[in-house]
Amino acid sequence: MKPFALEAMLEWVLFASRWLLAPIYLGLVVALCALLYTFFVQLIGELPLLPTLKETSIILWLLSLIDLSLVGNLLITVILAGYENFVSRMSNDGHRDWPDWIGKVDFGGMKLKLIASIAAISAIHLLEIFMTPAKLDPSTVGWLIAILLAIVLSGILLAATDYISEAARRLSEEK
Repeated sequence: MKPFALEAMLEWVLFASRWLLAPIYLGLVVALCALLYTFFVQLIGELPLLPTLKETSIILWLLSLIDLSLVGNLLITVILAGYENFVSRMSNDGHRDWPDWIGKVDFGGMKLKLIASIAAISAIHLLEIFMTPAKLDPSTVGWLIAILLAIVLSGILLAATDYISEAARRLSEEK
């Protein structure tokens, strides 16, 4: 076999290996279904109790539902943007409600969306703890605040890195 043919075959195998991610994205769709099931269990389980719940309990219940919604959004972002960026382009033929961001979110944008979602989920979890006096252990709250700040700082640093990288790319193109 000629070295060129071997190289071409190796490159084909490496390029085709991106399809190994497809079952992972399908697994995330199954996880999204599990999240949907959990959402409805919580929604339906609390509805009959609504007239007897105190305001704080209702707010905690709503925060829990919002938390599940944000995790679902995170899953959809990873599934669609990940598939589009790493496996194959998707055709929007016949999809009149096709989201504008699909096909426009690159890897850097996906990282920022993920960090923003994780920060929002962490903030909701922290708010739930603040609203539950039994869970207000100063050590735990301190760690949760530190983790939230680390997540936010990571997002800021990722955004700054992407900004610097893009500015350097533009500068090199101008030369």
